[in-house]
Amino acid sequence: MRNILYSLVIQKSSFTQNPGDSGTVDLSKPFDLIVFVILPIILVILYFIWKRTKKQDED
Repeated sequence: MRNILYSLVIQKSSFTQNPGDSGTVDLSKPFDLIVFVILPIILVILYFIWKRTKKQDED
């Protein structure tokens, strides 16, 4: 019984994307450039602006 359960657990699905299937980030594609470069920079800038306004409100 344990051998049957073990063989069911170790099966790899062929219809889902696995971590090894993904390639590298191609910055020549606009989507990859926006998601992996521009959005993180904007989020960091907005975070620092938010922290500055929060600090000024406390004073």
